[in-house]
Amino acid sequence: MELRKIQETGGGTLLVSLPKEWAKRSSLTRGSFVTLVERGDGCLVIDPKHQQGQLTETTVPVSLGLEREITAKYLLGYDIIRVEAEGRIRPEDREIVKTTCRRLVGLEVIEEDARRIVMQCLLEPSALTPEKVLRREYLIASGMHKEAITALLEGDERLARGVFERDEEVNRLYFLLVRQLRTVIQHPPLSEQLKISPIDCLDLRLVASLVEGISDYAAEIAWHVCKSSKIRLPESLLKQIIKLSELAYEAHEKAMKSVFARDFQLAMSIVNLSEKIKTILTEVEDALTKLPSDLLAYASTIVSCLKRIYECGMDIADLVMPE
Repeated sequence: MELRKIQETGGGTLLVSLPKEWAKRSSLTRGSFVTLVERGDGCLVIDPKHQQGQLTETTVPVSLGLEREITAKYLLGYDIIRVEAEGRIRPEDREIVKTTCRRLVGLEVIEEDARRIVMQCLLEPSALTPEKVLRREYLIASGMHKEAITALLEGDERLARGVFERDEEVNRLYFLLVRQLRTVIQHPPLSEQLKISPIDCLDLRLVASLVEGISDYAAEIAWHVCKSSKIRLPESLLKQIIKLSELAYEAHEKAMKSVFARDFQLAMSIVNLSEKIKTILTEVEDALTKLPSDLLAYASTIVSCLKRIYECGMDIADLVMPE
């Protein structure tokens, strides 16, 4: 940290010099532009990356980790990603590129020849706010939870398969949100424009990850229903599973409402569900011990996933702080 003294010109203008080494590292010279952004806490941020309208580019060589490399560059916020090979790109590598591109929201192939593929993210960061993406992610994940249990109760393999397939859409939105939040942190003017602080970005990233967890556990329930659609659990156990599912759903629904409304009291009210959950889990676990071995693994997996979904809701609520 450096302490600098403010100077005043004859006309009353206040001046402060910039650290010379920092200016060199940032390639700033006389006549360069910088962006000044006042944060909510009163700090003034000087951003040397005055690149409004400029696209950031990166190149990825064709390699074994091609899918991970493309995804990583997307998450880092690059606008243009070039995939290049020393010779002709193999058909299997070309398919990996295009499959990965379809998994990432806004990324489109804009140029292609024998040795390279160029992709560009066409989304404007300020056009779709992180909160809107998170709301959409949760809408899908919560719907998956409901439909996975419906598929279980009705033995509906087709419905279960639909739930399982929707998990990919939640993953796409999660990746988009991570990209947006990293972009916001790296560009203070955008942070100010969207009214999102760096702390908000951290919290939203964690919430999005937990929502993805809800989706994953719902998809796991659906997958097991697909595998075991001909198996019918005892009615008494199904009734207990319904109660457990309803409490888990109530937990994450209230938690997300408290996140969007910044309602600490609503988040705290979720704690009241803990005793109900403990009671129903004790009853369910007792019922599981009486099941024959061919039903035990199936039922235990369903119960475990619902318990994890409930815990995701509780963890989301823990992120809501009083104003």
